[in-house]
Amino acid sequence: MNTEEIKTKIKGEIDTSEETLVKYSRDASIFEVRPEVVVFPKDTDDLKALVKWVASQKQNNPELSLTARSAGTDMSGGPLNESIIVDFNKHFNKILEVGRDYAVTQPGVFYRDFEKETLKHQLLLPCYPASRELCTVGGMVANNSAGEKTLVYGQTRNFVENLKVVLSDGQEYSFGPLTENEVEAKMRLPNFEGQIYRQMFQLVKDNYELIQQARPQTSKNSAGYYLWDVWDKRKFDLTQVLCGSQGTLGLVTEIKFRLVKPKPKSRLLVLFLNDLKNLGNIVKTVMEHKPETFESFDDHTFSLAMRFLPGMLKKMKGNIIKLAWQFLPEVWMTITGGIPKLILIAEFTGEDEQEILGRVKFTQNQVEQKFRIKTHITKSEAEAQKYWTVRRESFNLLRQHVSGKQTAPFIDDIVVRPEQLPEFLPKLNRILEQYPSLIYTIAGHAGDANFHIIPLMDLSKPSERAIIPKLSETVYSLVMEFNGSITAEHNDGLIRTPYLEKMYGAEMCRLFAEVKKIFDPHGIFNPRKKVGGDLGYAMAHIKRS
Repeated sequence: MNTEEIKTKIKGEIDTSEETLVKYSRDASIFEVRPEVVVFPKDTDDLKALVKWVASQKQNNPELSLTARSAGTDMSGGPLNESIIVDFNKHFNKILEVGRDYAVTQPGVFYRDFEKETLKHQLLLPCYPASRELCTVGGMVANNSAGEKTLVYGQTRNFVENLKVVLSDGQEYSFGPLTENEVEAKMRLPNFEGQIYRQMFQLVKDNYELIQQARPQTSKNSAGYYLWDVWDKRKFDLTQVLCGSQGTLGLVTEIKFRLVKPKPKSRLLVLFLNDLKNLGNIVKTVMEHKPETFESFDDHTFSLAMRFLPGMLKKMKGNIIKLAWQFLPEVWMTITGGIPKLILIAEFTGEDEQEILGRVKFTQNQVEQKFRIKTHITKSEAEAQKYWTVRRESFNLLRQHVSGKQTAPFIDDIVVRPEQLPEFLPKLNRILEQYPSLIYTIAGHAGDANFHIIPLMDLSKPSERAIIPKLSETVYSLVMEFNGSITAEHNDGLIRTPYLEKMYGAEMCRLFAEVKKIFDPHGIFNPRKKVGGDLGYAMAHIKRS
């Protein structure tokens, strides 16, 4: 690759140093893929120039491509590529506007900074993931992210009102929901935009029944291209297919989000489970009382949090002594060996403190009478915060503090319907019991029946790496028996793209390939994700240390 020629095309920086290439060869997944160069575009004109340059070089260098990246918190290998990595974090990091019920932002803005700004206006983007302190809003759009409030509010795609995107012709276009008349006007355009609208409209119209039948019957999904809501016979909205596309269709330059007003009052009901045999029925009972969030983390996560308590306290940002005092009961549990197998936290929100407390107490009484488990209602925001911090930091704790083994997210995002949990979970447990040497943690969104199972493995050992495709195949077969999704919110990337045909069948995967070809006929953007997945390639790029 002629990096000197790239320098002449853009105002931003390029970097081929060893330190940078090593950094950008990894994300939060199990993979390591070394790029040739990392580019830091200054503005949209730089992106246009990059796309045009790659297009001009494709004939001589077919492997040349562009892969967008911001914070690198992806757990699927989504922003990893052997060619050019395009960093959005350095320059595309401005919040452009916060309105009455919306915000316009560049994709490289950290969610934590975005939220600080929107909360000044009493507004919130409620689809944030557990990695809210680390991720960017562009990554949230790329993965169709979801999190603790998805139970009520839905995924990122539900909050995207408009996207500006540089497409494979090197031009920037604006996408949003259109009426039938507006779509017809777009289809008459004599340019690449018009071509995309003509071809995408034909695709969803001709295959409408197939697409609707393939829709996962789960509360969340980020597998494949989200075709089911592009056209509802009244509205045509290509943001639905762009959101969650992992940068395989174009480069997002600007996002307009719809925002909500958060409920001002909340209380947590905390449930301590000594075993998982009644988990499905407990979830079902709590869900009948409509919590806004319903999360979980297991004993391994709990123990790590107590072991590295000083770091946890720093995350909470407050008076260290007062915060440490809040954790005394949990420290005592750890010392005495009374750690529960799983902790569930159900958040009830509203306008009136007494009304919320009444709902929480009623739910608590029902759960205690039915299942004879220990529960607790938090008394203050500070007390609630300790549970949220453990839950949100669970994956980070594992990544940073487990020595000798690595976090290995590959069955990390399965989802079924909540009413299926009493039948699904025992079958899942029987599969995992076939690997007695496998240490794993469980956290996730109990209310959505979306569980993050993260094994801890020594990936330098061939025997451990060999478990990954075998266990994936078995777990995903079980998920398909329940018509679930292999990824609720973490997306496909390198790890799950090879399994999309297992989930959707050959006909839907043919449509996914057509979508990719319509938007990206020359294969410029992020190869091997969504389309063209290769399990052999993925296995060959598992990191060893």
